[in-house]
Amino acid sequence: MGRATNLRDLVGKLKDKASQSKAALLSNPKALSPHLALLRATTHDPSAPPNQRHLATLLSFGNGSRATAASAVDVLMDRLQTTHDAAVALKCLITIHHVIRHGSFILQDQLSVYPFTGGRNYLNLSNFRDNSTVLGWELSSWVRWYALYLEQVLATSRILGFFLSSSSATKDEVEENVSTLLNSDLVKDIDSLANLLYEMCKRPDSLNEQGKRLVDKVMELVGEDSLSAINEIAMRVNELKERLSYLSFADSVELVCALRMLEGCKERLAAILTQGKTVSTETFWGLIGEVKDMVEDSKVYTGEGRLLSTGSKNNGSESARFDDRALRRNDSVRFSSGRLLAFTDLVFQS
Repeated sequence: MGRATNLRDLVGKLKDKASQSKAALLSNPKALSPHLALLRATTHDPSAPPNQRHLATLLSFGNGSRATAASAVDVLMDRLQTTHDAAVALKCLITIHHVIRHGSFILQDQLSVYPFTGGRNYLNLSNFRDNSTVLGWELSSWVRWYALYLEQVLATSRILGFFLSSSSATKDEVEENVSTLLNSDLVKDIDSLANLLYEMCKRPDSLNEQGKRLVDKVMELVGEDSLSAINEIAMRVNELKERLSYLSFADSVELVCALRMLEGCKERLAAILTQGKTVSTETFWGLIGEVKDMVEDSKVYTGEGRLLSTGSKNNGSESARFDDRALRRNDSVRFSSGRLLAFTDLVFQS
C-alpha cells in the first residue's frame, strides 16, 4: 500500500508539472492566465490545502472585466467536473468556497449563474468516486458531502439575497433590514438557514492522517459559515419573537419545524463550532427553545385561535414559494415588526 501511494503521489506531481508547463506555454507571457492560477491552487497533493497566495491570485481575476471573471469560473468548473482525483476535486470545492466568501461581486455573480441551465444537483458530484487508493476512496465521501453543502450555501444565499459570510453590512444595518421583512420571509430565511446547518452536520466522521490538513481546511471554512448562520438565525428569531401574536397558523407550523430541526442538530453542531476555537452558544440555544415553546403554546398554533389566522399558505415545495413575496393579510405592512404593529394598534384604537 505504501509503494502504491508513493507511486500515485509521484504520478500526481508529474501531472501537475506537465499541466502547468502546458498552460504556461499557451498563456500570454505577460499575464498569468486563470487556468494556470487554478492548476497551481488545485494540485494532486492530498496532504496540503490550496496555497493562499494561489487562491488570492485566482480571486484577483474578479477585479477585472466580466469576461475575465467568467473565464475564471469556467475553468474552475471545468476542472471540477473533469477530474477523477479526490484531492483535486476537494481543492476545487475549497476554491469555490473562497469565491463565495471572499470573491468580488462580479466573480460571485458569475458563480451564481453557472451553469445557465441550473438544476437541483448544481455541482453534479453526487456520484463522485476515486477508487485509485484507500485515501482517494475516503476523500471521495468528503467531496460528495462538501459539494452538497456548497449547493445548500448557494441556495440559502439566493433566498437571503446575499452570500452568507461575505456581507460587509454592520450589525445595526442587518438588524434594520431584518425588521422590514415580512413574517413569511423571516420564516423562510430561518428554514433555509436551518437546512444549511442540518446539511453541515452530515459531514463524514473520519479520515486517515494523510488527508487531515485538507479536510481541516474544509471544516475551518464550514465552521466560519456556521457562526454566520447562527447569527443570521438569532436576529430573525428575535424579530419573530416580537411578532408572535401576528404569525399565521402556516407560518407558526413552519417555524416550529425549523426550530425543531435546529435543536436536532445541536450536538453535532457543537463539535463543528468548537473546532479550532471556543464558542459559547448557550444564549442561542436558549432563544431557540424559548421561542419554539412560545409558538407551540400559542392559541394560533394549537388551533384555538384558528379563525384569527386567515392566511392558509400553500404547502408546496420551497421552489414554488420562492417568489411568493406578495404582501399578505397576516403580514400587515412591509415593516411588520411587532413593535411597530403594537404602535399601529394603539393609534387605531385611539
